[in-house]
Amino acid sequence: MQTGLRRMLAPMLLIAQPALAGDASVAELRDELRLLRENYASRIAELERQIAGVEARAAAVTPPATAQRTAPARGNAFNPEISLTLQGAYRSMKNLAEREISGFAAAHGHDHEEGGEQRGFTLDHTELMLAANVDDRFRGVANLALIDDAVEVEEAWFQTLGLGHGLTVKGGRFLSAIGYANVQHPHAWDFADSSLMYRALFGEHGSYGQDGVQLSWVAPTELFIELGGEIGRGAGFPGTDRNGNGIGATTVFAHAGGDVGAASSWRAGLSWLGTRAAARESHYEDSLAGEEVVGAFSGRSRTWIADAVWKWAPDGNPAARNLTLQAEYFMRRESGDLACYEDPDEASGATACASQVDSRYRSRQSGWYAQAVYQFMPGWRIGARYDRLDSGSVDLGTNASNIEQADYRPTRSTLMVDWSPSEFSRIRLQAARDRSMQGVTDNQLWLQYVMSLGAHGAHAF
Repeated sequence: MQTGLRRMLAPMLLIAQPALAGDASVAELRDELRLLRENYASRIAELERQIAGVEARAAAVTPPATAQRTAPARGNAFNPEISLTLQGAYRSMKNLAEREISGFAAAHGHDHEEGGEQRGFTLDHTELMLAANVDDRFRGVANLALIDDAVEVEEAWFQTLGLGHGLTVKGGRFLSAIGYANVQHPHAWDFADSSLMYRALFGEHGSYGQDGVQLSWVAPTELFIELGGEIGRGAGFPGTDRNGNGIGATTVFAHAGGDVGAASSWRAGLSWLGTRAAARESHYEDSLAGEEVVGAFSGRSRTWIADAVWKWAPDGNPAARNLTLQAEYFMRRESGDLACYEDPDEASGATACASQVDSRYRSRQSGWYAQAVYQFMPGWRIGARYDRLDSGSVDLGTNASNIEQADYRPTRSTLMVDWSPSEFSRIRLQAARDRSMQGVTDNQLWLQYVMSLGAHGAHAF
């Protein structure tokens, strides 16, 4: 509009200058000025009419604010965030008939029967994730694990957006917020495998998932404080699946964190998991003939987890260098009954449990791990982890004379170095000295790749 004004003022000046030069009368000058004003006013009116037309056309193709609030965004409806994570490895380790953690009941029987650690070249599960905002009130996420000819739903949940007052509700199937590492998917682990602690607590998958509802609250304080709880089906180890109304598992968690100067930040947490098991099967060694027998536990299982994380980066910028220190400690208490009987697949008739023996069962067990991961230059990291468990005290009742129970403290030491040329790819070399099985020292070597395709949300602190 300013350009148009200049163009219109130019002829006015050209007209006014000769009039003054010729000593024109004041009346003539006023007539000239009136004509210019009328012409100028008509041009302004025309511009205003054109602007009004453009605004009207824009309003015709833009939905009102109320429609925008209730209707899903077109981009989210047709273009959700989609990512595919490829994982595989070469593993060199001892050829063992089965892998277990001595002194701890194995989840769902033998690890090797559940697709545990295989030697040589292996393809780990391929992870497919879809995520999008449903609308301005909800967000949805689905995470699928593709393993050969099987598809496992690892997560499928919705979460509220903008509920207010620091509250968030999540429902569906999700990884529990207990502990620190539990919410991490395998591609986000700092090592090629999960810690002994998580394997002892939750089985070979190394995490605890819930089908249920989670409520969390973040306090309106400068110090980060989060409180929350979950109720769910409780189908995962150390519980068992149930077909009934009510609640099968309950969790409570509290997290706190903050910054220390410009270079450091921290987070600490305390969690509790309570669940029940009905005829939860684990394999034991029979004391009479050394054959395997089944111990089916029914009762209560309670787990406490304490975690702490410290992160450092120069001036708070982790791009070039950063250090992460991480540790977790757990205590688990179980009480109930244990039924000992022969394994139907290996029945010999010579075991002490050839005829089912029922007795009480009590256990107190604990363990921890600590790790440090240091990025010493862009793309390159080194890390060390140490695991230590304590089989604690296990009271088998009358089955104490039927079942061999190891009094053992499993340990493992792990070193790794990895290279990430971008945020989408990682190559990792890992070596471990595994003494989680009594009387066995397994020197392991891993060469792993993790490749991500597509959009992927940022990981939590």
